[in-house]
Amino acid sequence: MKVLYTRISTIDQKTDRQRVNEKDYKLVVEDKCSGAIPFFEREGGKQILKYLNEGILTSLSVWEIDRLGRNLRDVLNTIHYFTERNVTIYFVNQGLKTMDDNGKENAITKLIISILGIVGEMERNQSKERQKDGIKIAQLKGLYKGRKPGIVEDVHTFLNKPQNKKVIDLLKKGVNGRQAAKAADVHYNTVTKIKKLAFRDGVDK
Repeated sequence: MKVLYTRISTIDQKTDRQRVNEKDYKLVVEDKCSGAIPFFEREGGKQILKYLNEGILTSLSVWEIDRLGRNLRDVLNTIHYFTERNVTIYFVNQGLKTMDDNGKENAITKLIISILGIVGEMERNQSKERQKDGIKIAQLKGLYKGRKPGIVEDVHTFLNKPQNKKVIDLLKKGVNGRQAAKAADVHYNTVTKIKKLAFRDGVDK
């Protein structure tokens, strides 16, 4: 069974670009989650894992490498799992496939994926550093002071912050607290607070 996998990070994004020639596939599996979440821990990833372990999956197509994951180690581990079961992953837009026509691991693809993954991680780290530097400069100029001591955010404002809304969405999907914190780039204590405020009975993750 040929499967097409798509992933978007937020519900307002669209997968149209990733669904090229989707009629050629038996099934299209879609995830709406951060690429920082390990592939087989996503809802769509779990579905694909089931088909893979049942031996009915013949190939998996993904638009680009970063749709499979944002963490290089997880991407390589995912590819290795597929390769061990003689199932090829095709990265459509980049024209890459993880196994050659003889069923052997494609060393060139693995090298390219490693390079692109490292570059991507460097770009994300640099972006975070630039953000921190920008805040420090703004603080020195008196333009950014953060929340004043003693001022308490109301629940609505707190829960509707973009990062906190992402945490809520991830928790609803069954992602555990620490992974949600990492994916949304917030402190784990923030996730704990979100659980208490957003879920009446709490979320034990």
